[in-house]
Amino acid sequence: MNTTYKTIVLTGLVILLAACQKDFLEVTPKGRLVADEVADYDLLLNNLELININASAQVVMGDEIAGIQPYFDGGRLKNQRLFRWDALVYEPSENASELETPIKNIYVYNKIINELPEATNGTEKQKASLQAEARAGRAWTYFLLINLFGKPYDAATSATDLGFPILENADVTGNTFTRASVKEVYDFIIKDLTQAIPHLPATPSHRVRMSKIAAEGLLGKVYLFMRNPEEALKHLDNALAGLSTSTVPLGLYDYNKTFGPGGEFLPITSFGPNYPFVPNIKESVYAKQAYWPSSSNDLVLDKRTVNLFDPTDLRRNFYSSNAYYGPAYPSGFLKKTGPSNIQMGVIVPDLYLLRAECKARLNDLQGGKVDVEYLRKNRMPLAKASIPNAVSGAQKELIEFILEERIREFAISGFRWFDMRRLSVDPLFKDKTYSHSLYSEAGNIQSTYTLSTERLVLRFPQKVMDENPGMQNNP
Repeated sequence: MNTTYKTIVLTGLVILLAACQKDFLEVTPKGRLVADEVADYDLLLNNLELININASAQVVMGDEIAGIQPYFDGGRLKNQRLFRWDALVYEPSENASELETPIKNIYVYNKIINELPEATNGTEKQKASLQAEARAGRAWTYFLLINLFGKPYDAATSATDLGFPILENADVTGNTFTRASVKEVYDFIIKDLTQAIPHLPATPSHRVRMSKIAAEGLLGKVYLFMRNPEEALKHLDNALAGLSTSTVPLGLYDYNKTFGPGGEFLPITSFGPNYPFVPNIKESVYAKQAYWPSSSNDLVLDKRTVNLFDPTDLRRNFYSSNAYYGPAYPSGFLKKTGPSNIQMGVIVPDLYLLRAECKARLNDLQGGKVDVEYLRKNRMPLAKASIPNAVSGAQKELIEFILEERIREFAISGFRWFDMRRLSVDPLFKDKTYSHSLYSEAGNIQSTYTLSTERLVLRFPQKVMDENPGMQNNP
């Protein structure tokens, strides 16, 4: 089979995986994935569906946002339910977009992991490297799924808390699935990453491909979500140390330059700044993204979130006080204008803030301060970047400042929801409550919704439960 034809067949059949699903965990491709040479499995890792993750529920559930009329009532029903933290999110006959693409991707990763040993025309080193990419990609996918459908990791209960089914085979005939515990899923993620790291390329060949830098950063994040900052710090240090030697340019954008005269993020239009696409995003170490439309007017930054930003903070350039092709919002609200693709893979600003939090939790307050201020110097004028001494000199206050910095950096991108979940079992923050406010057209609070413990996890859709009657749903 010639290379061009094989590329078309491999890519096309991967895209068709979703078309023939019997249930959410059973992926039946049309025909079969034609892969027999090592180069074929390499091509499978270039599939766009491994990058474009059709999962955005986490964006709506973060407490940094508010709903606003009259747009909210005309918005998507799914988003209205997520905003209210309803138990029912999906219609009875609806597939969950938060499951479809990740499950297809797990099938692809499993196929690569299991079949590569028998592939032809490649060295053992090439096979080990591609298997490592697939293992680390599978780990990233399971980390997403466990943080949507499993309880937050709590060492005291994780062995019995329901997690997500662990699939290790590209099996199109299986139809009996059992949810592993949260502990088992996290152990599985760590095993995949620790097995992968020694065989991964030191630096990424492309932002859509896994590297040692990305896997170290992901493993650090996993450990922090397990409340193990000591172990997390080791891997975050490794990841950040690799940025300067990467063959693909990696680092932070300096917004003072990119929004300065002749800056690359200019002009700013109704679709937001002129932000690069995923192959060229300097801050992206491992690209995964979800779509968030610039035309969405119903969900905005709440006033309390807007108040976290200094007026000179250049991150405000990604927001507008006007509805998309509409009038100004009531005073105090801002709408995200762009970019429309939310980066949710391994990204540089997340690595710095995660490391800062680890240092603060380990009482290295100066180290935490340095990392946060390094990010802030790239986001606002230098004179505004310093952390007040009263904050940087006190452990809990510095941790709180770092968590607020995460809101400023990642507002309306889903990061806040995952932070809320892990903080719900953190002794320092477990008593905190979370709420959403729905505002009238005049800017007055119309309704308030409070997050309950049960709604820290999504329920599986009824369609999934009907097709998998032996699997237990979340409350």
